[in-house]
Amino acid sequence: MTYSDSRTRLLRGLTIAAAVLFVIGLYLALFWVGPERQQGAAQRIFYVHLGSFLGSFIAFGATVVAGIAYLRTRDPKWDTFGLANVEIGLGMAAITIVTGMTWARPIWNTWWTWDPRLTSVTIMWLAYAAYLMLRSGIEDPERRQRFAAVYGIIAFASVLFTIIIIRVRPDTIHPVVAGPTQADPTGSFEVSGRIRDTLFFNLFTFAVITVVLVWYRIRLENLTQHVMRRKLEVLSEL
Repeated sequence: MTYSDSRTRLLRGLTIAAAVLFVIGLYLALFWVGPERQQGAAQRIFYVHLGSFLGSFIAFGATVVAGIAYLRTRDPKWDTFGLANVEIGLGMAAITIVTGMTWARPIWNTWWTWDPRLTSVTIMWLAYAAYLMLRSGIEDPERRQRFAAVYGIIAFASVLFTIIIIRVRPDTIHPVVAGPTQADPTGSFEVSGRIRDTLFFNLFTFAVITVVLVWYRIRLENLTQHVMRRKLEVLSEL
């Protein structure tokens, strides 16, 4: 068995594991855990909401690692790794925003409010959407990769801002999973018993899903680049 075959088998195993974990996580969130004391059944959305945010955090954090590694080595594989993580991170962040809006409708009686947390998440999403648009406008591969590496590192500030703002702004109404905030010194979200276990299980599940999706995106990008190289070789022979 070659190294490539072993990686393919590992990816298939992780894919099956991710699918099984996702099904179990949904069952726990919808049927096993009871409603939260303050939010009722609407709180079940938070298991996907928080899981997808963790997924985006992991992906955007990996983009920083990719950017630093590329600037040190100039190896294009790190650019591919960073690009894959940004795209998957954007998808996870979009799930975070949509599920947050879905939760807000029964709890806040509105689909959207310019709460500091919601605004900061939107800014984060736009920052990484700009990453894709801006890099696509640079034709020179080396300049594009260098720009993407630097931008991917700087853009992570928007992720940290999203995490910190809910704990320092006294006017936010967004609940916090654990610990006090300026808005609610006693904490505003009950995490214990089955709620805690279901939350941690879904956080782990989305972490695994993120890794699997990034891996598939890297393989797709490598295949795309291989096809482009072959196409150029054929055209040069004509």
